Amino acid sequence: MTTLDVPPVLDPSGIRSAVDELLHTFLDEQDSTATGPELLLFTRTLRDLLDAGGKRLRPVLCVTGWQAVSHEPPPPVVIRAAASLELFHVFALIHDDIMDNSATRRGRPTAHRVLAGLNRHHPRAEALGANAAILLGDLTLGWSYDLLYREGSAEDRAAIPWAVLNAMRTETLVGQYLDLQATGHRVPDVDAVWRVIRYKTAKYTFERPLQLGAMIGGADDGQLRALSDYALPVGEAFQLRDDLLGVFGNPDHTGKPALDDLREGKHTVLVTTAYELATPAQAGRLDAHLGDPELSHEAAEEVRAVLVDTGAVGVIEQMIADRRRRAVDSLAAAPLHSSARAVLDSLAAAATTRIA
Repeated sequence: MTTLDVPPVLDPSGIRSAVDELLHTFLDEQDSTATGPELLLFTRTLRDLLDAGGKRLRPVLCVTGWQAVSHEPPPPVVIRAAASLELFHVFALIHDDIMDNSATRRGRPTAHRVLAGLNRHHPRAEALGANAAILLGDLTLGWSYDLLYREGSAEDRAAIPWAVLNAMRTETLVGQYLDLQATGHRVPDVDAVWRVIRYKTAKYTFERPLQLGAMIGGADDGQLRALSDYALPVGEAFQLRDDLLGVFGNPDHTGKPALDDLREGKHTVLVTTAYELATPAQAGRLDAHLGDPELSHEAAEEVRAVLVDTGAVGVIEQMIADRRRRAVDSLAAAPLHSSARAVLDSLAAAATTRIA
């Protein structure tokens, strides 16, 4: 059985360390029972994805949810729940990168590119890499539940709010479908874009992880409402910042090319706002360049100029500030422990002012 030392106090750095330790121990166990080199290839690829970095935001929020309602140090079941969320997230990233045909993630080749490279002498190496990455994602999704379910006691398993996990999975997949459906249409659907943000970020990244930890800790309805009042606006602000970084971010910091979202024609609130504010000439430039898979750096600069000149960037910055303020203000009277409120306040600042 996997064992670990849990942090005695709420400390995001300590939470990340405990989660990483558990994840690597879990993968060591998979290696020790592997029946052939194929599984070892998958676990090695998965380790590389985990070691590439990442904020471990969902695990930190899960444990913070526990600490928001409990005076006790987080028990092993909470750390397992947090680690399970990270495995689920890696599954989602693997599949998302295939759908977006992304070449890099966190500054390293994406899983399907790695697996294609390992099979470079195969006559259909790229297709094999994508198909193998789908399998790796499926395996990682299964392991996310395996890690949570098979460890611990029956009492631990009974404490896990499975309905929250199942809702998170469904919402994330629906959000991804809406994202795929919207991409490529010339005129963005504003309502659909906000639904994608709600499902893929506000709920998946912030609300559900907080609920998961808090419900294991015995949160009441008032505490759960307080966590949602914080999570949804800060989650929206987090995604709005991500959309800005996808166009204006430094690839050395973001770990992904600054052209990907533009070449994909990704529909974001930034783009929909630009269309709403654009002159016919400016809208024509957006039409000409967004979604062009061969978009040049020069053309990308034209798009960026339109986003700035229409005032769309300023509008998004104001949206981010308003949502961050609403999230932080909600904490003032929230029936949550003060140490957790302080961490959530800090996380709101980090999530909305980040450069990566």
